[in-house]
Amino acid sequence: MEPFLEVKGLFVGFKTYMGKLKVLNGVDFRARQGEKVGIVGESGCGKTTTMKAILGILASNAIIDEGEIRFRGHELLGISKKGLNEIRRRNLTMIFQDPTAALNPVFKIESMLGDVIRYSGNFEREKVTKKLLREKSLDALKEVSLPDPERVLDSYPFQLSGGMRQRVCIAMSLATAKDLLIADEPTTNLDVTIQDQVLRLMKNLVDKKNLSIILISHALGTIRNTVDTVYVMYAGNMIEFSETRRLFSSPLHPYTEGLLKSVPKLTGAGFSEGIEGRIPDYITPPPGCRFNPRCKYAMEICRKESPRLLKVGADNHEVACWLYNKR
Repeated sequence: MEPFLEVKGLFVGFKTYMGKLKVLNGVDFRARQGEKVGIVGESGCGKTTTMKAILGILASNAIIDEGEIRFRGHELLGISKKGLNEIRRRNLTMIFQDPTAALNPVFKIESMLGDVIRYSGNFEREKVTKKLLREKSLDALKEVSLPDPERVLDSYPFQLSGGMRQRVCIAMSLATAKDLLIADEPTTNLDVTIQDQVLRLMKNLVDKKNLSIILISHALGTIRNTVDTVYVMYAGNMIEFSETRRLFSSPLHPYTEGLLKSVPKLTGAGFSEGIEGRIPDYITPPPGCRFNPRCKYAMEICRKESPRLLKVGADNHEVACWLYNKR
């Protein structure tokens, strides 16, 4: 099946008073219809930046140096503002990691959710009335299993708990998305029990609506139980891609190995291992593979040339590492 979202060679930087931050370093990424894709990596690896580039909502100081972002055959870079808004209105949506920042504190939930539903363009044959919008808003809140949706609609964001606010954000996203839902750490600020509820809810709704989902998460357990395929990202590069089960059982890239070893062991069998060092400075990133200063297998070529994703073996497993390049 051909990917309906494809990112090729995407380079994105940011102008700062200290110089230009060279964040995305040739990102390659794809997603297929109905597929659940996970992206993992340390904070600051460029995961959110990649998704914001797809949606066209990068900060004003961002610079897209080169690359392609194609959605259903349409090139999104350079598309008109009207054309991009139409795609976002009908096809793409994103759940941000902080629901408090995503909701306007001076408006009631009914006002915000009603605007989103009206904007979604689902009323081509119906007259949009206040009563109809309220009915649709109640249906959206019921779909995300919010108790007492009437009260929620009449509430301000600060009157709701963190879990309820996140469910409202999910309801808003699902009210517009018909193809792709991007979830950026959707359970970061929630306690463990609520995290599980929200993730189960998202998974069930995505399956029900046959949506594709891109899930960004630091929680490897969440990724393992939720998605079909996984991208591992490091310092602006996608460094490994595989089916979820295979990635967790047979990681190839040294960084992926380090990530999996850093997971706490619930059995108590020793301490989890970490990865020495830290993400490089994006103003002066190291030449070649950006992981080479932290990699125990680093070779001379690793310090000179940046590897690209290459298929390894017969399975759908790709890795960007000179250890697996036949050259």
